[in-house]
Amino acid sequence: MSVDHSVVTEQPSRDPLFLHVKAGMTVIVEENGEWWMGDVVFVEGGARNVKVPTLFQVANVDSGVIRWINADLVTHIVPRIHEPVAA
Repeated sequence: MSVDHSVVTEQPSRDPLFLHVKAGMTVIVEENGEWWMGDVVFVEGGARNVKVPTLFQVANVDSGVIRWINADLVTHIVPRIHEPVAA
């Protein structure tokens, strides 16, 4: 008698957040239980598909330190606030 050992995984209802990150956005990065906010400077695509981001070059908004992070460390995209420009 054969036994089915396959694992059924449910497809997520939404795309992973990092697929929507573009250069110029501000994001929240969480690593080791701590979080920080950074501006995305550059988005690096993957080796198999260059349109899928795998690494982000991010500038920490507090310290200004620029570093590379794995795309899956991004937990939130900070929305932009559009203020009218005074004439």
